[in-house]
Amino acid sequence: MSEIYLARDFMEIAISEAEIAKKNGDVPVGAVIVRNNEIIAKAHNQVILQNDALAHAEIIAIKAASQKLNQKYLNDCDLYVSLEPCPMCAGAIVLSKIKRVYIGVEDSKTGAGGSVYNILQDKRLNHYCEVYSGIAQSQCSKILSDFFAQLRKENHRYNS
Repeated sequence: MSEIYLARDFMEIAISEAEIAKKNGDVPVGAVIVRNNEIIAKAHNQVILQNDALAHAEIIAIKAASQKLNQKYLNDCDLYVSLEPCPMCAGAIVLSKIKRVYIGVEDSKTGAGGSVYNILQDKRLNHYCEVYSGIAQSQCSKILSDFFAQLRKENHRYNS
């Protein structure tokens, strides 16, 4: 299998995780951590579900991968995430030394993987990642836009 094919497959799993977050009322973001083409951890946003501002998909997946591998550094792992990581998650990605990050869609407001900030590739830090954007971009964008359209519709209904 080619790497592009695998990247799309792993991003599809991240999108499935994002769908779970959406069903729970959380911003639909999913993350998958892979080592040697094997899924080590997968997660979705649980900010609303856990009432925890830190319960982002990437943070949950990094914790799960570190526990599964019994190591703090994930330098031989790749991360697939449906939405570009925020600064908090980008910092965690750098600190866990993930090798490659595959991003579904950029976040033009708080993205820290190259769109607004570039924490993932800041060579002043102790580690930087390879970053690939636009994997299954239309699917990742659609789940987010549908979620926020529905949220606006519901808020309008309650505010009328």
